[in-house]
Parts: sequence; structure tokens; C-alpha cells
Amino acid sequence: MTEMTDTGVWQEVASPFCGIASDDLSIKVEGNTVSIVENGDAVTKAGFETPITDLSPRVNGKEVSLSEAVSHVAGLLRSSKQPVIGGLATDLNGVRSAMALADKSRATVDSMDSDAAFRNLLVLQDTGWMMTTLTEVRNRVDVLLVVGSDIEVDYPRFYERMLWNKESMFDQEIESRQVIYLGKTPSGDASTSPKGKKAHVLACDNEDLPEVMSVLRALVNGKAVQAEQVGGLAVSDLADLAETLKQAKYSVVTWSAGSLDMEHAEATVQMACEMVKELNADTRSNCLALGGKEGSTTVYNVSSWQAGYPMRTNFSRGYPDYDPYLSDSKRMLANDEVDVLLWVSSFNVKRTPPESNATTVVIGRSGMTFEQEPDVFIPVGVPGIDHAGRAFRGDSSVAVPLRKLRDSGLPSTFDVLTAVEKLV
Repeated sequence: MTEMTDTGVWQEVASPFCGIASDDLSIKVEGNTVSIVENGDAVTKAGFETPITDLSPRVNGKEVSLSEAVSHVAGLLRSSKQPVIGGLATDLNGVRSAMALADKSRATVDSMDSDAAFRNLLVLQDTGWMMTTLTEVRNRVDVLLVVGSDIEVDYPRFYERMLWNKESMFDQEIESRQVIYLGKTPSGDASTSPKGKKAHVLACDNEDLPEVMSVLRALVNGKAVQAEQVGGLAVSDLADLAETLKQAKYSVVTWSAGSLDMEHAEATVQMACEMVKELNADTRSNCLALGGKEGSTTVYNVSSWQAGYPMRTNFSRGYPDYDPYLSDSKRMLANDEVDVLLWVSSFNVKRTPPESNATTVVIGRSGMTFEQEPDVFIPVGVPGIDHAGRAFRGDSSVAVPLRKLRDSGLPSTFDVLTAVEKLV
């Protein structure tokens, strides 16, 4: 339970920024200034401590009232022939309001992180997967295979909270856990156990992972492989890894789709998912797709509930029409298919809209700076700082409650988009 102490410090605060929903932060609030006192990291520190610089909306660079800005945005959407509601970095209610506005304005919806998300989602749609939760990892894993991702950069406290926790529910010896990297080499020491046992690294270029993972899957299934090397790795080393996975009591294969920025990334994910299914014939194994930073998991969960599809959905026909290629907002903007872009980004001041020829509206975190001033900028509060809300952590199993920590006077994304919807 999040609560404030007599010293003005909020205890047990949950983070919407880190993807693993760290819920043990201690945060001090003085006026509009927020600082992490305990359990912060590079990701959460930047998320919570970004200062407020804008309190007033702007239209064409001129400060206006919120009602004037909302009315202007509604007018743009009413006259638009092909609007896109993009970015979508917000909390659960923010995404709900964006979906409602897209339905009414017949817009296309797409997330700023959908390129990474679809490396997973296309596999899920095609062949399915067996996915675990962070809680299961924390309590059961004995072998963790990290594929193509330096997860301690994007998820700095993952190892501290999920692997090297002081105890597990089933009295497992934590120090017995093995960490194996396939692809990228870890950049720090977070994967090293408390007693100094380092991760085993099988390093290769991410571009070689589709082939490497296919060979590893074949070895898990007892297939003969004539080649001696693949992707610069000795097949004998991959055979040893296959045997380790087969002997494990509860192995987990994890990756961050945002790190798999190469051709045929979906093939890598699919090989991992199919291999895990096959391991379960004789032992227990699961996948863990890391994500969830800045609302990236929240948006495709809510979109799936509301429209039946996980993003890249067009409402121009009066009903949700899903097409992961035609409704790719990056492609649409690059081809000048969009006349109005409404960009939602309430967590990170650096996540500004892409350059385009579209009339641009930004519903964004206070403190954003732009190379080119958008036609409309409405600063909004941050979920979990300026207003209460909920956001899904990366494993989609928990919608984390977010507490309001200060009174900045900034509206929520839900407030703004709901007001626009009423006028469209």
C-alpha cells in the first residue's frame, strides 16, 4: 500500500516507467519537485525526476486556455480525411479514451513501440506461445537464457528483483541459478550472482540469431547437425546449451523485442517459442517477453479489449479494420498518407513525434522540446505522479495501480482526449 510518511516521503511507490513494475520506491515530493530517495535506477530516476516546464497549452506557438486548445484539436479532427492517433504512451484510461476518440473520428491507432511489439505479436498470432510471469521467474527459474538482449540496460533492476532475490516461495537455492546469454554480451555485472558467479556468454551478432536459434532448436530435438559452426558459435557449445535446457527443472527463455532490431527478428522469437513448447515434453520451460516500459504493454492490451486487435487498426469504415502493414503509422507518415497526427506521450519528454508533413497535435508530458513546434501542444500530467491510474507491467499479468503524488494542476490524457471526443 502506497502511503506518505511524516517526513513527506511516499513509500512503496510503483513505477510505470521500468516495465517490471518496481513497487518499492521511496519518493520525496516538494511542491512540483519529485526525487527518488530509495531503490531508484537510471530508468525510474529519469521518469520521476523530469521537471515541469510547461503548464499552458499552445496553439501555433501561442499560449491558450485548455478549452481553446481542445476546441482547436476537435476542429482539426472533424475536417481530417485521414487522422492518426499515435504514440499512445499513457495509462489504461488514457488508451481507452484514445480508442474512443479514434472510433468517433475514424482515425488509425498505432503505438510508438509497435515495431518492437509486432516482433512478438505476429508470432503469437501465427503459432502461439507459452509465456510465464515475472512472479514465476522470481520463484521457480533455475536456468535463464537471455536471447539477443542486454536487459540490464533497459530493465536495470530485473536481476535484483527477479533472479537474485533473497528467497523464493519453494526454498530454492538462489545461488544455484544459471544465467546464459546468447547473442549480446551483458554490459554490466547485474547478471552476476551475489556470490560472484558470472553469466555464461555465447556471443554472436543479433543478425545471426535466426539461424543460431534454429540450430539450437534442432539440437534440443535431438536432430543431427553436420555444421561445426553457426553464426561464429561452435555447434558443440550450442549442443551443451541444449542439454542444459533439457536438464533444467524450470528454464526461461527471455528477450526484449526492442533489442531485436534486425531482419527476421520474428523468426528468432518464433524459434524460441517453438523450442520452449518442445522442451515441455520432458521438463518445464517458458518464455518471457520483456517489455511494458512507458505504457507499451498497456496499449496493446487495451486495444485488444476495445477493438479485438492489438494496434494498427483503422476506424475509417466505422468499425475496427486491422492491418499491421497498411496501418503502420511510420509508413503512413513517410508516404504522406496522414493529414492530422495526434501524438500521445505522457511519460517521456524525449519521445516526441516523428517528422512529417501532417498537422501535428501533441498531448505530451510537460518539459517536451521540439525541433519544429507542433500545431498544438497540450501538456498533461504523468500517470503515477500527477494523477492516479493503472498500467500493465511487461508480462501483462498485473495492472499496477499508480498513485497521485503531487498537485501540479495538469490534466490527464484521459481528461483531454475525452473532452476532444465530446466535440468531434
